[in-house]
Amino acid sequence: MAVDVNAERRLDDPRWQVAERVGDAVLRRFPADVLAVAVHGPLAHGDDDGGGDREVGLLVVTYRPGAGPPPATRRVDGVLVDLTVAGADEYLRRATTITSRWPLAADRYVTTRALHDPADWLPKLRDEHLARLARARPAEFTSAARQAWYRGSAAHARALRLAEWYETDQALLMLGEARLAAATVQGLFSRTYFRDPGDAVRRTGLAGADMTEVGAVLARQAEELAARGRPVDGTIDDLLSG
Repeated sequence: MAVDVNAERRLDDPRWQVAERVGDAVLRRFPADVLAVAVHGPLAHGDDDGGGDREVGLLVVTYRPGAGPPPATRRVDGVLVDLTVAGADEYLRRATTITSRWPLAADRYVTTRALHDPADWLPKLRDEHLARLARARPAEFTSAARQAWYRGSAAHARALRLAEWYETDQALLMLGEARLAAATVQGLFSRTYFRDPGDAVRRTGLAGADMTEVGAVLARQAEELAARGRPVDGTIDDLLSG
């Protein structure tokens, strides 16, 4: 049965108005292809945290891969609409796979608001994701954290080199990547997911961290990864054996 969220909406909120119009248009144009339509991000949480007061994240779930509208991002009546389109089986597979991006992706699996979901597919998505987390072994999160750490370490090293070359703007961009990767590692260590990248660096205290502070965080995380059974440094044999 369809989920009624009208009671929880502000009727004067332009985001909901645009989301409903886009959802209705999708259902009219692709009636045989669409399994569910939902919103995620700030609108799903019912607030404007992260500057999302003029932004709509819209998910279209289709019965088959490649069906429905193409993924797109456009501004509609002053509201930025980010349209994600995914086949049901593929999206469910993503929701039940632990990757280094899990802390930044899980919110979409857990916190969505249905605009159209007659088969109650979205609660199934949430339940399958949570069940997968309950079954996950600590080693899976540690392995994913290690991959995120490598990404952060590489970004930090590039930031240092760019700063030495006085390429300040590029160095700051790389430092931002290093902050986000370090925040992701922390989320994997603690099995904590975040609403968005800004939420990740804010909640982990890395939003204002400078080059030295981020380096110190990455060094502590490297020690934690070694304590969990496998150091970040290894031999060629370690590399080739996975």
